[in-house]
Amino acid sequence: MSQLIVLGVADREAAEHALDIAADLNKQQLLRLEDAAYAYKDGKGRPRIQQTVSTTGMGAAGGALWGTLIGLIFLNPLLGLAVGAATGAVAGKLTDIGIDDDMIKQIGAHLEGGRAAVFLLADINTADRVIDAFKPLRPTVIQTNLSKDDEHELVEALRS
Repeated sequence: MSQLIVLGVADREAAEHALDIAADLNKQQLLRLEDAAYAYKDGKGRPRIQQTVSTTGMGAAGGALWGTLIGLIFLNPLLGLAVGAATGAVAGKLTDIGIDDDMIKQIGAHLEGGRAAVFLLADINTADRVIDAFKPLRPTVIQTNLSKDDEHELVEALRS
């Protein structure tokens, strides 16, 4: 089952580094990353969100493929490609998978002092190695969907 863990880090650069760490851990199969994002406030104090999964791009690619195939049937593959890509992009934009966008925006709006929040939705296979990988960032736990005991253990493990 996937766990949602939201970590507070020092700044945007640390958030980007955390996503790099998560991607590396995913390649090593120490966790199975389903979705990841980070939020920060820009120089004018507006919350900004950077997500790793683009549903618009995936929808456009899938729509283009299906549009081309349908276009071949009706002897107009270019029109099918264009209509399929546009339809797929719209469908992808309206699709919300993984981490809830409203939650990301809400937490991002409450960030202070240049800090950033990293959102990870993953199945964690080896918790001790994952925690060790994130320790150098000195993150704080903002929110999780873990049990209270597991969340407490995570907080303590990241402190030590």
